[in-house]
Amino acid sequence: MPYYRQVGEIPRKRHTQFRTPEGGLYAEELMGVEGFSSDSALLYHRHLPTAIVDSQTADDQRRDTEPNLPLKPRHFKTPDLTWDNADAVTGRRVLFGNSDVVIAFVAATAPSPLYRNATGDELLYVQTGSGVVETIYGALPVGDGDYVVIPTSCTYRVVPTAGEPMRILVLEATGHIGPPKRYLSAKGQFLEHSPYCERDVRGPSEPLLADGEDVDVLVRHRAGLTRFTYANHPFDVVGWDGCLYPWAFNVRDFEPITGRLHQPPPVHQTFEGPNFVVCSFCPRKVDYHPLSIPVPYNHANVDSDELMFYVGGNYEARKGSGIGIGSLSLHPAGCTHGPQPGAVEASLGADFFDETAVMVDTFRPLELGEAAQACEDDAYAWTWARRQRA
Repeated sequence: MPYYRQVGEIPRKRHTQFRTPEGGLYAEELMGVEGFSSDSALLYHRHLPTAIVDSQTADDQRRDTEPNLPLKPRHFKTPDLTWDNADAVTGRRVLFGNSDVVIAFVAATAPSPLYRNATGDELLYVQTGSGVVETIYGALPVGDGDYVVIPTSCTYRVVPTAGEPMRILVLEATGHIGPPKRYLSAKGQFLEHSPYCERDVRGPSEPLLADGEDVDVLVRHRAGLTRFTYANHPFDVVGWDGCLYPWAFNVRDFEPITGRLHQPPPVHQTFEGPNFVVCSFCPRKVDYHPLSIPVPYNHANVDSDELMFYVGGNYEARKGSGIGIGSLSLHPAGCTHGPQPGAVEASLGADFFDETAVMVDTFRPLELGEAAQACEDDAYAWTWARRQRA
């Protein structure tokens, strides 16, 4: 993250004696990325964070993805997917994936196990519902419209609020996710042209302490899944400071960048990851040139696959396509795509679009997971021709 935070109790100087009320030493843990050359946080544990008493291979239900063949625009309906008392970790169903990112979806109603992803950062987008993301850094209450960035190897669990399921789009990266570099100064401060800033970002505000012995933590790593058993509960951090921690940002706090003529998708960019970007399309004033065309022009994704998740309002360019709330459209590299027939004329004179969508552009082709294959609308690719395939 681009700014420093301090939570709980810490000593005046790093790597000095910091004693418990009983006289023992708290155990330091440095969480850092890129070796010792980039952002880090220093955490103080009541118990040794290294004390494991067991390690077992865990059953990994994740299936292989399949190539997007034949190549065509695709539409997927996440409301058609079903779960039975799922949690936000083991209940994930893979929609898409490549060597840079796995994109999954879950409707979670049960608390997840303690979990740590050692392959890269995770980005959660909460479509609906609410709950708490509990972490070694503290707790983050989250609700609909929240993005949650969870750093690599941060131990956490998701506890949904009773009642409505937490419907979550999950991006599991193979590297780090953060704000686009063009929004940040050389020292990491959000710049004036950024569509969001430090005031919009929420991090843990106090320690989250839990007791327990022989506590299991499920760990995803590059070879699969392992279940560690720790001598003591990992949520034993009395304080921490630094620039690396889980954080949340609500899509409603994204300030759209608009212009007289149609703005290209990079103005909506919200995050960047290894070989992918995430954009937020929010309710906004649209183009105000007297001859402007508010909906996007036809465009070919020469270098990227475009995945759009529709989460609110009425997406003007897709009217008549069958897309609704909870839909995902995939427009892969190699296909030209654009507004549905009639959408251009219908948009003329509009001054505001009430729509919310999350877009993921990947710079390697996305393959299809079992969840995508289970909820595809096979008619979508032919909707521009206004007729069904013969």
